[in-house]
Amino acid sequence: MKKALLILVLTILFWKTNAQNDPIAIETQNTALILKVAKNGLLYQSYLGTKLEASAYNALSKETERTFVINDGNPLLNLRHQAYPTYGTNNLFESAIRITHNDGNPALELVYVNHQTKKLDSNTTETSIKMKDPVYPVEVTLYYKAFYKENVIEQWTEIVHREKKPVTLYNYASSMLHFDADKYWLTQFHGDWAKEVRMQESELTSGAKVIDSKLGVRTNMYQTPVFFLGLNEKAKENTGELVAGTIAWSGNFKFTFELDNKNSLRISSGINPFASEYNLQPGEVFTTPSFIYTFSNKGKGQASRNLHSWAKNYGVKDGDKSRLTLLNNWETTFFNFDEKKLTEMFEDAKTLGVDMFLLDDGWFGNKYPRSGDKSGLGDWQATKTKLPNGLGFLMQQAEKTGVKFGIWIEPEMVNPKSELYEKHPDWILKLPNREESYYRTQLVLDLSNPKVQDFVFKTVDDIMQTNGGVAFFKWDCNRMMTNAYSTYLKNQQSHLFIEYTRGLYKVLERIKTKYPHLPMMLCAGGGGRTDYAFLKYFTEFWASDNTDPYNRVFIQWGYSQFFPAFSICNHVTSWGNQSIKFKTDVAMMGKLGFDINVNELKEKELKYTQDAVANYKRLSSVIWHGDMYRIVSPYEDSRAVLMYVDESKDKAVLFSYTLHPLYDPQYNLVRFQGLDANKTYKVEEINLMTDAKKTLEESGESFTGDYLMNVGLRVFSSKVESSVVLEITAVSK
Repeated sequence: MKKALLILVLTILFWKTNAQNDPIAIETQNTALILKVAKNGLLYQSYLGTKLEASAYNALSKETERTFVINDGNPLLNLRHQAYPTYGTNNLFESAIRITHNDGNPALELVYVNHQTKKLDSNTTETSIKMKDPVYPVEVTLYYKAFYKENVIEQWTEIVHREKKPVTLYNYASSMLHFDADKYWLTQFHGDWAKEVRMQESELTSGAKVIDSKLGVRTNMYQTPVFFLGLNEKAKENTGELVAGTIAWSGNFKFTFELDNKNSLRISSGINPFASEYNLQPGEVFTTPSFIYTFSNKGKGQASRNLHSWAKNYGVKDGDKSRLTLLNNWETTFFNFDEKKLTEMFEDAKTLGVDMFLLDDGWFGNKYPRSGDKSGLGDWQATKTKLPNGLGFLMQQAEKTGVKFGIWIEPEMVNPKSELYEKHPDWILKLPNREESYYRTQLVLDLSNPKVQDFVFKTVDDIMQTNGGVAFFKWDCNRMMTNAYSTYLKNQQSHLFIEYTRGLYKVLERIKTKYPHLPMMLCAGGGGRTDYAFLKYFTEFWASDNTDPYNRVFIQWGYSQFFPAFSICNHVTSWGNQSIKFKTDVAMMGKLGFDINVNELKEKELKYTQDAVANYKRLSSVIWHGDMYRIVSPYEDSRAVLMYVDESKDKAVLFSYTLHPLYDPQYNLVRFQGLDANKTYKVEEINLMTDAKKTLEESGESFTGDYLMNVGLRVFSSKVESSVVLEITAVSK
């Protein structure tokens, strides 16, 4: 006991000697997060919002601090929100961390030790704040990476201890943010297969609101790990203060929004600790995933543009590079194809003008050929009865045709009717002494097992070593974890959800290291996997199996709130009975592809798609990397309007989709956004069917940016499920 007291006294004396009165500022161009160490050695968040003048922070450094509980005179002196609150002492609300020590003590106290800020490059700074328990050898370091131009902050935590035996972690949040406002409005994104990212806004009331996933894999199936938080009022597209946040973790996640008795809100984010108590070994560093967020005082639109810019430069694999347009065979052939049928489709891809042919499910398995979804999964060798000359032949034929060749895989999964299942039953997640639990007639492989990691990597590597490799992978995942048990983890089953995800990252890191610029699409029975941890390894993701263009307007609108256009894959398919023009115009809103039988297109339809592909390729850099402006929301009107503007403000593309209007809708003029008011722009309607009359009467005319943004144009068709695409080009006066 005396020794513990001595350590406590020495720690406090050390802190008083070394602590600084100056606040710890995490700043971007327009945002500031301010932290402050109080006299008791605890770290507090004192401010998060619009960046202030330097003089506004002087009070923090000069303040004599009469109390470290609350100072009502100056919000910057409110030291009542601990930056990383612990469990077991005097914290009455949600804790960021909960731990049990070797002696059974469940309490943790964290006092400031030191901090440092280093500049990683001209745009990025990283601040680390080290804290430790004054009695137990436990250290927690908070990390903040600030991206200056993008106004984005990335936050994560490292936990380490030096007790003699493992300690148990029960909570281990990535971050804890605090807000003081009159009201709080939460926008969340929920759904299911074929109805992803449905936006839902509600006012937070007293108590805790939780958004989480317990699915293990395909974890975004019901809840997407993103949110907007409007402060004081509902945040609109171009006005209002808000925070946009997302967690970069591909396993189970959890957001907790807790409104306390003083109307203060704390947001905890990170791995979902559900069934995931973690036994941390002495000296082992537990690193949480990153929570990525941006503050905006100009509504949701600015928050989205901040995240899109960050994603292009930092968040998505090869975010600044081009993407491949493609033709997929799935809806034309399903599992029924052979070499002749596929090579004919190479010609179809060439005819359309797309870059690549993508071979989907059904190409593998010999003892148990993949003739449906009940067999073959896990046996990644070309089916000899379908493809007697193997994948290498298809790669050669595609190259001769002048298109690239891509392929579908689902390497984390296995069918019970497969050679892999017969040879390695210990590689499969399934409970002992219970019946196997199937979903889509398949099971999940145990990616916590290094041998399984090697197998999955080899699946990709073997294909890449065949005749120079493929140009593209579509990586699918069609089920979640149920009845899961890891033979490899033995008595550490509570580590499964975490170690599976870590094991998958190890595989993807190996692939990225060996094939650094290999384009890969992330898919999970639709949009069941959409997070920025995966997107470090993937160039894009499949938004939904629902490709009906009416529904896709809403799905793509939802994803656009947090993800850039070049990362959202949209295909023209047989879903829906709309015109080929409407389907294609909707798909052009993001990364364009086709999954249609080209031979069934009428002559005018084929000519339209060829012209549209050419237009898309010509304008793709604007769509992929321009600033996005959502002008009219389909949630608020019977139409949707959005536009992209390039960095120089010399070129823009506008999409207008009429959905299900009442008879003769009296739509307002569309006021453009993001242009230069002092420039003159020529506005031209494109993507027209042969002999079709232009919808925009002023097509071909020129207007000032000021006129287009403040007066606008009548951009719409009154027909149900119709569309207009405008190309806007700056012209010299």
